[in-house]
Amino acid sequence: MLLEEKIFKRAIVDVSKLQKYGFRKISNGWTFEKKFMNDDFKAVVNIDAEGQIIGKVFETATDDEFLPLRIENMEGFAGEVRAEYQKILEDIKDKCCSINYFVHPQSNRLTQKILEKYGDSPCFPWDTFSGYGVFKNPDSDKWYALVMNMDFSKLDKKLSGEVEVVNIKLSEDKISVLHKKKGFYPAYHMNKKSWITIVLNDTVTDDELFDLLEESHSFSLGKKAHKKNESNSWLVPANPRYFDIEAAFTKNDEIIWKQSSDIRVGDIAYMYVGAPISAVLYKCLVTEVGIPYDYEDKNLKINKVMKIKLIKKYAKDFMPFSKLNAFDIKTVRGPRICPNELRKVLT
Repeated sequence: MLLEEKIFKRAIVDVSKLQKYGFRKISNGWTFEKKFMNDDFKAVVNIDAEGQIIGKVFETATDDEFLPLRIENMEGFAGEVRAEYQKILEDIKDKCCSINYFVHPQSNRLTQKILEKYGDSPCFPWDTFSGYGVFKNPDSDKWYALVMNMDFSKLDKKLSGEVEVVNIKLSEDKISVLHKKKGFYPAYHMNKKSWITIVLNDTVTDDELFDLLEESHSFSLGKKAHKKNESNSWLVPANPRYFDIEAAFTKNDEIIWKQSSDIRVGDIAYMYVGAPISAVLYKCLVTEVGIPYDYEDKNLKINKVMKIKLIKKYAKDFMPFSKLNAFDIKTVRGPRICPNELRKVLT
């Protein structure tokens, strides 16, 4: 990778800043010249109409291009020239560009969603892996997403080329189902039972990605979710194809339910019953958690359950899926924190 490509990899040129910085408009873009190292060298940096940066360094005495500049890890005088030229490029990036945290558009859309919803910016803890960004809950210090750039061959030997991915934490049974879908892979360098790798090249839609991210974030809630022993409210899906929750509550007002999130005793579970009903039907109190359970079929695996007690039943037209959209809920695939505004309506 050329030095210019490396430095400007996540940068977006702000054309409005170029002229003030010293760039001159030319037919196919912009150009900038600067002498350095006692005027013995001249840097020429061109930016084309697509924002691509092309740079060269010339010896001012002969006007010949200084080719040793392109040799990485060059020591001695050539290394000094490269280092000074790099400073020029870094200054252009700082003064004339906005910076994306990541390279692929979906990675940056994911980042923007996290910033808007949770207020968390990525941190980059590894110098060796400068493109690896960690999202963590500041209250619990727990990770809920890790964005990485790598060669596709590390996930699939039949593919190649640079790609960005995200590792998120999900329930084990959901991970086993997602592995069968395109764009999902066993977690790269993380616990494969608890984490999954998703390719950020738009193979997986934003809606599905954001919904899964919310479940991952729920695992990081920790103290934040239950500060001072406060209860929390959850939106929990119930699929009629796998379990008839209506019939269960007809027979008993307290039933067991699969537990796959950081749900605790005293929390409220609003049960969303899927198609063909597609509506929130029940408000339940969580009375017991962490109960060992052993069940597995081709669609579902359960290793622990909780007890939920029926508090309130809603009419099927009270909170259908169409109304959930108003609360920024696009899908209900896994347990998720119930938005405060929705909770106020359901109380």
